Amino acid sequence: MLDANGKTSRNAYGDLRLHDTQTSNLPEVHDVLRRMRTLIDSYLGNRVLIGETYFENVTDLDRTYGGAKKDELQLPMDFQVGMFNKLDVAAFRGNIEDAETKIHGSQPLFVFDSHDNARADRYCTAASTGIVTDGMQSLAIQKMLSTLLFTSRATALMYYGDEIGMVTTPPTRKEDVKDPIGILGWPAEKGRDGDRTPMQWTGGTNAGFTTGRLTWLPIPYSHREMNVASENYDAHSLLNWYRELMSLRRSNSALRDGSMTMIDTTNDKVLSFVRRTAIDNAVGVAMNFTATPQIITIDRFGAVLATTLLTTADSGRGERVTQFILSP
Repeated sequence: MLDANGKTSRNAYGDLRLHDTQTSNLPEVHDVLRRMRTLIDSYLGNRVLIGETYFENVTDLDRTYGGAKKDELQLPMDFQVGMFNKLDVAAFRGNIEDAETKIHGSQPLFVFDSHDNARADRYCTAASTGIVTDGMQSLAIQKMLSTLLFTSRATALMYYGDEIGMVTTPPTRKEDVKDPIGILGWPAEKGRDGDRTPMQWTGGTNAGFTTGRLTWLPIPYSHREMNVASENYDAHSLLNWYRELMSLRRSNSALRDGSMTMIDTTNDKVLSFVRRTAIDNAVGVAMNFTATPQIITIDRFGAVLATTLLTTADSGRGERVTQFILSP
């Protein structure tokens, strides 16, 4: 691949740049996936094939399910939703609708980060939000993203540390780098170590990850506040919000098995949808993507009264209301 000056183009760590058509999403891959599916289907019981799949469009995603035949992966990751990297309501709504309507009824799989990508705190930056966020706003954004993950119809896939808000912490010294990409490309390319630091169990030595002298990667300073031990007993922590969402998804039939319908689709500030079962058990979800309060009226969810479950500490729970204010 040539650059603008006609010279051979190389990436940040010195490798030749190749056209994506030479390395990704090759037609032969689908033959392999069908063989893999045939193999696992030959065993008794239920098995699932999950794919770490990166596509630029929903058509390629659908092909990896096997299209209408559904004879390839049961759960290829849909990074078009979780890796959009900007709090843009219309984009999220459109990408989720694609997953609902353009994959032949297959089960979507949403994920916001992985060992190869920056953690979800990237959504808390000025580039994503348009503002400089503080700690409380960053927590609110993380709660909103987890709400989307666990209340949509998609299967939810987490990366360790998501549930306590672990942040990407790139290495500051080359001698700390373990990722071959970072070693080759330093300092233009620092690698993926910042997304792979040890799980932060406590605020103490080595974040409670090991009793050994050193960890494979440095422990981020953020472990002093972002750790399981401290968040465990904070009723309003991200960890306990994750637990509550998981409990709701398990116990509420609409969130577990219900259909999903977007509502208020011209609203560019709030993303809203309804999960509903055949017996008319319904859950309405509304997420404020902005830095200012937004008023939501319950009639948009097809109900006169509703019991609310809000993420803010002062909202109260179990209130019966006809409208409420979503915090920034």
